[in-house]
Amino acid sequence: MMEFYLLIGVISLASWAISNTLKNKFKKYSQIQLRNGMSGAEIASKMLVDHGISDVTVISTPGKLTDHYNPQNKTVNLSEGVYNQRNAAAAAVAAHEVGHAVQHARAYQWLQMRSQLVPIVSITSKFSQWLVIGGIILGAASGATGVGFYIAVAGLIFMGFATLFSFITLPVEYDASNRALAWLQNKNMVSQQELAGATDALKWAARTYLVAALGSLAMLLYWGLQILGNRD
Repeated sequence: MMEFYLLIGVISLASWAISNTLKNKFKKYSQIQLRNGMSGAEIASKMLVDHGISDVTVISTPGKLTDHYNPQNKTVNLSEGVYNQRNAAAAAVAAHEVGHAVQHARAYQWLQMRSQLVPIVSITSKFSQWLVIGGIILGAASGATGVGFYIAVAGLIFMGFATLFSFITLPVEYDASNRALAWLQNKNMVSQQELAGATDALKWAARTYLVAALGSLAMLLYWGLQILGNRD
């Protein structure tokens, strides 16, 4: 069990470090005002038009770092700061979220795969760890071939869906950033300094997904060894 706590500690520390760096990066690049004077909402709207997308709406959503694209109602949701601000960080986030809308419009395969997994993961993620821990406890009483073992394996499979989802998310996020940066540069929406800031901000944002995926894999492997490695 000590290994479990150590693993949780390492993952939590890495996640905290990257998240803290990301916040500092966005704070830094929020000080770089766009020479074109466009807000995040205006950047998003123009990128949609330039890609021939007319059925997606750009809206403001409460909170910080709450930006996302919703494929169900086709909305680019920008946090209040990003929606209204006119700086390199806002431009990066707005263009990134529109990148997801472009993926949706172009039927990007990795986005389609992730969307198909959403309803499955929304259910399995609620029960996976409970099944794993409960199965291990029952297994201690019923033996390696008892009902506890099969419950734990079911939980492990459920946990595997979450890990798969987190890794499929990686190409989706990196591709959205690449689309965003390419558009910002090709359309001369930003200066070289602004582009450098946008690139750095999105790079650190992507790392939050990377550490989440690695953390999910580490947890899956740990519990897999606990369940399958301890069989008689």
